Parts: sequence; structure tokens; C-alpha cells
Amino acid sequence: MASAMELTSEIVAQEELVKALRARKVSKEEIDSAMQKLSLLKTSYKAATGEDYKADCSPENPAPGNERGLDATEAGEDFVDPWMVQTSSAKGVDYDKLIVRFGSSKIDQELINRIERAIGQKPHRFLRRGIFFSHRDMNQVLDAYENKKPFYLYTGRGPSSEAMHLGHLIPFIFTKWLQDVFNVPLVIQMTDDEKYLWKDLTLDQAYGYAVENAKDIIACGFDIKKTFIFSDLEYMGSSSDFYRNVVKIQKHVTFNQVKGIFGFTDSDSIGKISFPAIQAAPSFSNSFPQIFRDRADIQCLIPCAIDQDPYFRMTRDVAPRIGYPKPALLHSTFFPALQGAQTKMSASDPNSSIFLTDSAKQIKNKVNKHAFSGGRDTVEEHRQFGGNCDVDVSFMYLTFFLEDDDRLEQIRKDYTSGALLTGDLKKILIEVLQPLVAEHQARRQEVTDEVVKEFMSPRKLFYDFQ
Repeated sequence: MASAMELTSEIVAQEELVKALRARKVSKEEIDSAMQKLSLLKTSYKAATGEDYKADCSPENPAPGNERGLDATEAGEDFVDPWMVQTSSAKGVDYDKLIVRFGSSKIDQELINRIERAIGQKPHRFLRRGIFFSHRDMNQVLDAYENKKPFYLYTGRGPSSEAMHLGHLIPFIFTKWLQDVFNVPLVIQMTDDEKYLWKDLTLDQAYGYAVENAKDIIACGFDIKKTFIFSDLEYMGSSSDFYRNVVKIQKHVTFNQVKGIFGFTDSDSIGKISFPAIQAAPSFSNSFPQIFRDRADIQCLIPCAIDQDPYFRMTRDVAPRIGYPKPALLHSTFFPALQGAQTKMSASDPNSSIFLTDSAKQIKNKVNKHAFSGGRDTVEEHRQFGGNCDVDVSFMYLTFFLEDDDRLEQIRKDYTSGALLTGDLKKILIEVLQPLVAEHQARRQEVTDEVVKEFMSPRKLFYDFQ
């Protein structure tokens, strides 16, 4: 008979699977089958222990993905996983609840102050404004940095379309800043294999999107001497060290665990089920022998949106079992769609976001026509009662892209008091976004195929640590 610890692990994973199936609104038959299995597991638990299963009786070594809970949610709450973000609130996801659910740590003022002391300069606006709001083991990374021990950065992009939008830039803008202030090497994974598995794309299309997206990423200003960008479709076949780590990870994660973490069902392809190990592998330094030689002890710091955390909860569970340090993480909030924070941006809906290919005129029209307003129904009401910055998309976008803290605060006060009208607020945003996108487009024009090839060539990177 299975041990109580094993049964508890399976029950937790099965409960999360049931929640995920309900959230995805699959057929009643599939949910009933999952519930029946859950009931049998609880019956087995009682037979093994003589007691009914209780949710707070967690095993000594829980299944990966259960450092605290998972993204599947109760009815009416936010739902977050690597492929879907849903919330009924115009303010967006409740990130404080998400921290509790995921079991991460809030980036508080004490940590921000420590980062400022370590780097000797003002923290990035994404930190100052809570856009990067959650972390795992960032204090360990700062310990390493202060003791002149090495770490490296890892982030990624799933290339699902040729054109990227402003929201896609958020992790790269922040990662570029981290690379500059800490002076460390960076690897960027282009998960073209993932998009082939999940989307209706050919392999050639997925790889082509990876190359085009890499141009936008390079245009963010990364240091070519310290940055390696790689396509999974290309790199996996040429690096035995990377593939060895993928296999090590695969061996230590069961099918039941990935079902619990990611909500996979019996109808999902085996490619999807095995993919999480591929996203996990860049967290370990010896996946890149051309950069770190055979060193497996260099800690990794991963800046990413919070929806990617399930991959790295799994990674952090596996790491000590295969002799590697756990990766640290910095989590960002989600970038809202123009139609509101509870609406998902979509590449198939060009009006849901500002794309990096948009002209100045398109940006102006999109903001004026589609940006959700926190203003009142009439000018008179707005002057009297003021607007709501918590739901106003134009103000949300300014928190991401307006550098001046004092000006942002003045805009907030003026809009909240009614002194600033919605049209005026949108005009300010347009004046911020038009040059930002135009400058990005100009930098991208300078990124040739040869430059992309150099960034994507496996090679030694330059860094100070030994």
C-alpha cells in the first residue's frame, strides 16, 4: 500500500487537476472521472492511516507545484496559469492573494532598499511601483552579489506571432536593467517548440517567429558580449549538456505531478507533458557549457510574469534532487489589455494592445478609441467626483512607461480630483507611447540577420566572476 506521504502528494495533485478542469470548463464526463479518481485516493488514504484526509495535512515532500498551492481557483476568484489569466475585477488580478496562493514572497520596501544599497543607484521604476511585486530567494542572489559570488539571468519568450506588443517588452526592459546594474551574463530562451505544440503553427513558422521576436528583444539594448539568445528547436539538437539536464528533470517529475501543476489531461499530447522540463533546463548553469564550462553551482535569477511561476516551482522542487541550486525568481504583474485589466490581450485582436509595429497614428487612435476609462459619464460628474486610477488603462500604462515619479503622482492626484479629464490623460499617454515605440522601431531596423545570428551563436560570454 502506498505511504501516507505518497497518497497525500497524489491527492493534492488530483485536487488541483479537478480545479483546473473546472476552470477550463471541460466536459462533465472528464470532470466526473477526475472526481472519481480523487475519491478513490482519499479512500486509500483512510485505509492507510485510519483517518480521513484533511487538506492541511501536507506531506513532508509535496508534489512539485505545491510550495503553497496552485493557480486553479475557487469559483469567482482569479485564475492564473501559463496559458490563461482570468479575473472579474476591473482592477485586475489580486496579487496579494496570488502571493499567498503561490507561496512566494512579497517584494517589500526592505528588499527594494537592499537592492538599492547593493547596486548603488535608484531601483528601476518597475520595482518602485510594484510592477515586479513578488520573488523567490532574491535575498540569496543579493548575498551572492555582495560576497562577489556569481549568478546569471534567464528569461524567455514564447514566439506565437511575428509582431510583439508593449506587454511583451516588460520582462525584457527589466532584465536589461538587471544585466546593466549587476553586470552579469544572460540567457534568453525562445520556446518555439512550445508554440508549435500549443498553436496551429508549422515548425518553420515557429522558428521564423523566434528569429523575428529576437530582433525586438535585441532592440531593447542587451549587451551582445553578455547575452545568449537561443531557439529550443535549434539549440536542443546541438547541446548534449542541455539535453542531459532535460532528461534529468524528466526523470524526477511524474505524469501525475505535471497534471497537478499544469492541468494537463489524458488528451494532451506527450510533447506538452514533457515540455516543462525544457523550460526548466536553462535554470541550471551547466546547460550552457560554452558560457559556464562544466560549472553546475552558479545560481540563476529569472525575471518573468507570475503566470510562468508553475514551471519554476517544479524546477525548484527538482533542483536539489539532481544536485543543482534552486533558481531565484522575480515576478511581474500582468500588462492590461486596452479594454481593461480583466480583458486578455490577443494577437488576433489588433485593438487589444499597442503593437511594436504600430504607427504614431495607430497608437493615437487605439488609445482614444479603446483604452478603458476610469472617468465619469459626464464632464460635470468627473469634475465633481474625479476619476478612478485603479481601473483606468491609460493611467495603468503610464505606471509602466512614464519614468518621472513626481509627474506620475501629480497626474494621479489631478485625475482623482477631477482636475484632469479622461481625454487629457489619454493625450499624455499618447505623447509617452509614440516616441517610445518609434525609438524601438528605429533600433530594430538596425538589427540585421547577421546580428541575430551572432546573438544566437553558442559562445563564451564576458563576465567578471571566475
